Amino acid sequence: MRGFHRRPARVAAVVTAALLALSACSSGSDDKAKADPPPSPAASVDAPDPQSSPEAAPSPSASKGPVLPDAKITPATGSFTKAQKKFLEGRVPASMDPAAVLQTGDESCQRLARTAKRDKDAAVGAIIAGDIPDAADVVEHLCPEQKPLVTAASKGFPDGTKNRPAAGTYRALTTDPACSWRAVGSGGKVLASGPAAGADGTVKAKVPAGTKEFTSTGCYAWLPA
Repeated sequence: MRGFHRRPARVAAVVTAALLALSACSSGSDDKAKADPPPSPAASVDAPDPQSSPEAAPSPSASKGPVLPDAKITPATGSFTKAQKKFLEGRVPASMDPAAVLQTGDESCQRLARTAKRDKDAAVGAIIAGDIPDAADVVEHLCPEQKPLVTAASKGFPDGTKNRPAAGTYRALTTDPACSWRAVGSGGKVLASGPAAGADGTVKAKVPAGTKEFTSTGCYAWLPA
């Protein structure tokens, strides 16, 4: 009988400990849910796959620090093509594997191709807005088939402030209803402003002659209409 009375006490102790553990786990999960907000929506431009991109891979932009001499830009195995080596000149940090820098450029080409396949305007806008760093150099050396995108982008300008724009009609490469703009002339006089959205939701801006400054917000990029 003595053992019979002790067993419930031990069982109660085990149950109590288990309940305390479950409570602690639940509290930890709640705290983590509060600390980790939900991810933001994906951008319209194709983002690189974080699993395939080396963490230390630099931007395709030319390196600002010490770089490998051209003669030492060689892969661990195989060889670079003439175009690949030309792209890498002046871009490989002294302590970096040239192949990692080349991979970053190749991924920019892949992003452009995938985005243009879905929406050419989005790809052109990404170049204008600077979402594809050094797009002109990347395309020239690594994916010349994308040159029409660079050519189209050269005619536009990014969201923000454009000094002395050519008079004419421009279209924003977005359908965001928050897109707004204004054209200012001498003495700060507002000559025109918008948005003026078309039936398809595209915002167009008619920039008058004599515009000294064109300013836009939330419009991503502009191209001649």
